[in-house]
Amino acid sequence: MSAHGHRITLLERGEAYFPALIAALDAAREEVFFESYIFDPRRAGEAVAHALMRAAERGVAVWLMMDGIGSSRLSQEWQDRLVAAGVRCHVYLPFTPWSIWLPTRWRRLHRKLCVIDGQVGFCGGINVIDDYLDLDDDTPLRNPRFDYAVRVEGRVVPAMRETMRQLWTRVEALQELRAHDLQALRRLWRRTDFEFRPSPRGEVQLVLRDNLRYRRRIEQVYLAAIHRAEDEILIASAYFFPGGRLRRALQAAARRGVKVSLLLQGHSDHWLAYRAARVLFAQLLAAGVQIYEYPFSFMHAKVAVIDRRWATVGSSNLDPLSLLLAREANLVMKDKHFASELAKHLSHAMARSGPAVDPWLFVRRHWSERWRDRLASTIMRLGVWLTGRRY
Repeated sequence: MSAHGHRITLLERGEAYFPALIAALDAAREEVFFESYIFDPRRAGEAVAHALMRAAERGVAVWLMMDGIGSSRLSQEWQDRLVAAGVRCHVYLPFTPWSIWLPTRWRRLHRKLCVIDGQVGFCGGINVIDDYLDLDDDTPLRNPRFDYAVRVEGRVVPAMRETMRQLWTRVEALQELRAHDLQALRRLWRRTDFEFRPSPRGEVQLVLRDNLRYRRRIEQVYLAAIHRAEDEILIASAYFFPGGRLRRALQAAARRGVKVSLLLQGHSDHWLAYRAARVLFAQLLAAGVQIYEYPFSFMHAKVAVIDRRWATVGSSNLDPLSLLLAREANLVMKDKHFASELAKHLSHAMARSGPAVDPWLFVRRHWSERWRDRLASTIMRLGVWLTGRRY
């Protein structure tokens, strides 16, 4: 659909995302910038890897960056194959046995971005991983992951390209520094503008989170939209443990008559995140927030729609890892047609998920359930404390 100089396509699950992505990669003529938290070249992921290799082999400059924890199981054989084809690969903060004990190493590259020839962009929550593959034990899933991405053309795409280019420049600068090549470092520094230029204010905007000047930007954008809500708030967040500001904003919206509905994980892939989220349910339910738990498979979406005229799709969960530590990227669309389309998808998913969580039954759940939830919440809050950040 068209939105004030942009062409936006909503892509649900990998079954829609990967064919659109591969078609764009196969049409690339000059350059590809690609970032993914998980890069798993099996099944559907293998088709993406081959598309990147084909592009590089025909002379396209291909930059691929993946996270060191999310992609820690990517084999050296596959990395060698990508490099041999001409793909420039970089693993962001490689995993080490000490990573878990160093809060500075929790700052992961969680963005899922791709820009082809500076003209076509992709942004969302979908990793390069087959929808039907459970990475924890390499077993097939009965139902596909629930997730979203968008394909976009228009003025926002150069901003997407620029943020990836700048990250690559920083990586190269650090490599020169480690090699003690100060002359190369000076040359690199002179030709680099390190100030990110946000996308033009308008109907489609790129919103980033990093550990420098945009530490709370995504949270601020959510808060502003929630405070302005008049009728309806729909949020899907795979991992949900928002800080006090966001919780209070959601509760206040529900109390002033806004219909607030959350779609959260019902089939969890991370015990800690799932259990910690449930500690927050009681106060949200008491305020009138409706909570649905997606039971069919892993719910991995990070999207929201407010009043069917504001929407966001991206990589950022509403949890401490996304809002305090990780590099994240969301697109915000102020477009009634796109927002209405996404709202229909979310409303359908909530309806399929069964009745909302019953407040009366929830507060009377078994003591062992409450104990596990409280334990997870305590661990999560301890992790936040260790970061030294206010949440």
